[in-house]
Amino acid sequence: MNLQNELHKTEGFKNLELLAKQVVEGFIAGMHKSPFHGFSAEFAEHKIYNRGESTRHIDWKLFAKTDKLYTKRYDDETNLRCHIILDNSSSMHYPKQDRFDIGHLNKVGFSVLAAAALMQILKKQRDAVGLSIYSDHYDYYAPEKGSERHHQMLLSHLSAAVASKTAQKQTETYKYLHEIAEKIHKRSMIFLFTDMFQTTAEDTKLFEALQHLKYNKHEVVLFHVFDKAKELQFDFDNTPKRFIDVETGAHINLYADSIKDNYNTAVNTYFEALRLKCAQYNIKYVEADVNRDFNSILTAYMVSRQKFG
Repeated sequence: MNLQNELHKTEGFKNLELLAKQVVEGFIAGMHKSPFHGFSAEFAEHKIYNRGESTRHIDWKLFAKTDKLYTKRYDDETNLRCHIILDNSSSMHYPKQDRFDIGHLNKVGFSVLAAAALMQILKKQRDAVGLSIYSDHYDYYAPEKGSERHHQMLLSHLSAAVASKTAQKQTETYKYLHEIAEKIHKRSMIFLFTDMFQTTAEDTKLFEALQHLKYNKHEVVLFHVFDKAKELQFDFDNTPKRFIDVETGAHINLYADSIKDNYNTAVNTYFEALRLKCAQYNIKYVEADVNRDFNSILTAYMVSRQKFG
């Protein structure tokens, strides 16, 4: 065993499920301040009543407290199929981390913990979850299931993704989104975690693939994961630095201030184009800054679930 290599090996989350529970509990505790007031303590056991459904299972006691209609869930009830897609290319492992917890996250770490938190909610609501992970190839696929064994298997693969070796793993996201779309036949909610950085393909191909995910009336949520301070605002001190493309290995030496304005303009233009394209294709776009909390992720889930019906 090479001790030096072992000491510098990236560690994943030591207890991903526990951290996911903490994220969800924190979110639920804050829900009384949100538009979902009244849907916090009960939301693991209830679903929103949809007009046209039988009124037999309406929880009238909860209605008296919240002035909103919810129906009770039952152990054998599964109302939602969800497929989580994780981009595990090299750029997702920026910034470099040697350990992972809620206070130390890069893009893939943030995405994995957010995905685990969503899985925790879906588990409580007895819904079926599937998972796809891709980098420079289609790394992993699991169809939608709701068992505890399946849940633990997905957590294991998510943890492995965080600790995986990522040196110069280029990706063409559109290729794998087409493959994933072909596998998901029944109407599902699809969550895609990606930084939207491609190696060579033009944006048109990427959005054609996103449009393919909308096939069969899937509800698609794009979580655009990035380090806002570094990757959008280019917030580096003005000392000479070498900037390296983690997917190709190409590099450039420069002072940050010499390109900051042009960089800001180019990246802001690209991000705005993403938002507009998502709106055009009826894909929910959610900005996911790795330096923020997970409330935007879980709120997007709540909104999309209500829309999904």
